[in-house]
Amino acid sequence: MNIRIATTDSEIAACYPVMRELRPHIAEDHFLARVRGQENAGYRLAFLQQPDGVVAVAGFRVGENLAWGRFLYVDDLVALPAHRSKGFGARLLSWLREFAAKEGCLQMHLDSGTQRKDAHRFYEREGMSVAGFHFVENMAPNKALLLTPRSGAVEL
Repeated sequence: MNIRIATTDSEIAACYPVMRELRPHIAEDHFLARVRGQENAGYRLAFLQQPDGVVAVAGFRVGENLAWGRFLYVDDLVALPAHRSKGFGARLLSWLREFAAKEGCLQMHLDSGTQRKDAHRFYEREGMSVAGFHFVENMAPNKALLLTPRSGAVEL
């Protein structure tokens, strides 16, 4: 299993079909610009490639704050449906742990939508624990994403 960070436009574009599974509100023609824009804030996109293409991706960033010290935050972690329960998510999570350790991170964090029960079971099996609640207030409702428990995100 080959995991690396997407650096070229073509590598980032190859990650889109997988990311669309988690972020269907992002149009393909906006994906590259969105990733490149987030890179300015430290975002990185790691991908796991098999002979038939990219099968799992993880978007993440390294940060530091008063509460957690230096940490790795996982923004996105997803595998193609046909490739789930084959160890790819676990391999990406393990890779992220190794990356975090090399970066001097003390913790790894992520948020998971309340409707994603299978993901919650996966994270718990992988040794992660629930540490709190994440609250949201849309500051510009007409420009924000509408997050619904059943349908995920919808661009307004």
